[in-house]
Amino acid sequence: MKISTLTLGCLLAAASPALVNAQTQDEETRATRSRFQVGGYAEVAFTRNFYTDNIYKNQPNSVNNHGKSHGRFDIPHAVVYLSYDFGKGWKMSSEIEFEHGGAGGAYEKETDEGGEWEQETEKGGEVELEQFWIQKTFLPELNLKVGHIVVPVGLTNTHHEPTEYFTVYRPEGESTILPCTWHQTGVSLWGRHGDWRYEAQFLPGLDALMFSQEGWIKDGAKSPYEFDVANKYAVAARVDNYSVPGLRLGLSAYYGHSINNTYETMTGSHYQVKGAVVIGSFDFHYAGHNWIVRGNFDYGTLSDAGHLNAVTVNLPNNSPYAHTHVGDRAMAGGVEAGYDLFSQVKKLRQKGQRLYLFGRYEYYDSYHPADGAIDYPYTEKHRLAAGLNYYPIPEVVIKGEYSHRFLKSQYDDEPSVSLGVAYAGFFTK
Repeated sequence: MKISTLTLGCLLAAASPALVNAQTQDEETRATRSRFQVGGYAEVAFTRNFYTDNIYKNQPNSVNNHGKSHGRFDIPHAVVYLSYDFGKGWKMSSEIEFEHGGAGGAYEKETDEGGEWEQETEKGGEVELEQFWIQKTFLPELNLKVGHIVVPVGLTNTHHEPTEYFTVYRPEGESTILPCTWHQTGVSLWGRHGDWRYEAQFLPGLDALMFSQEGWIKDGAKSPYEFDVANKYAVAARVDNYSVPGLRLGLSAYYGHSINNTYETMTGSHYQVKGAVVIGSFDFHYAGHNWIVRGNFDYGTLSDAGHLNAVTVNLPNNSPYAHTHVGDRAMAGGVEAGYDLFSQVKKLRQKGQRLYLFGRYEYYDSYHPADGAIDYPYTEKHRLAAGLNYYPIPEVVIKGEYSHRFLKSQYDDEPSVSLGVAYAGFFTK
């Protein structure tokens, strides 16, 4: 997709940073584009999982469920972008996301609570204002953004559109241990000069009571209230380099306190600790010679996990918080590579069609037990995936993949087949 305006470039710095190069286009081209922009992305997926969906499958003495399987259709994400350039450097942008078909009333089986059924005010999905911000551009090197923004930690949060990864669903490792897409209300300072782009953010801290064994800090950015509690604060930063043609290298980091960042300030020894979350991440993207190669590695630590576990396991059953142990560290790493087979067929190449044959490997572990805590070895996983991505036009992709999730030897592996159709683009000129 080719984007050619400063207006759209500034919007996409958050909504789709992969296209941030657009901000350097000339003034004459910029003037021909509408100040009001409408766009979005969406994906439809079908999966057949060749393993049981029994919530006790990883528990000791579980019933043998070899040969069981289950399938599902889903709309993981459907997003609408709206932005407007007011002029004189002032812009606004919003992003409304419908996850899993939107909201309604539904029953859910809570795997973290022994399979207990709970009635939720949602239809297996959510409707969220994922982004809403106002920005003032002083220079290409200096932009100030205030509002609900994407936290650019990790590869997937920074490049989360379905045309920016090969797998049918978002890369599994990062989307397991980190909020994805990670969005919070805060302040961002960003800019680009030459081959360097930077972003620094000031944010409310995460809520440690939302952390979990199988998701680490994934749900920590969510609030069960009508507002985000901000008793604690955090900072995030990212730097990208584009010096080598076709190659982007990125480093990102996060630091913030999380314990006692909830509606009612608690007292007692367990709440005199910080629960400091520290995350470091490296990622890259290369496109050239008919290849696309991407990769990431994320490592995070949580201080005072033992104190936190002593609190969460004793929370009332009707509280909106997680009731599981959380690990004192987590990690995720992955790499994927795809080659455009149609690049070798002149007629298809001239039509702009692409067919990528890809492979992906990733490793992740959402739970490393704090001192004295119970170990849950099934949280450590390796995953292999292979498949095809067909682009009939640049904005639309049809995906197919086979994946195999490898667990420790005492657990069953988890193979699956998935198909998906997705788009990402802008509807206005």
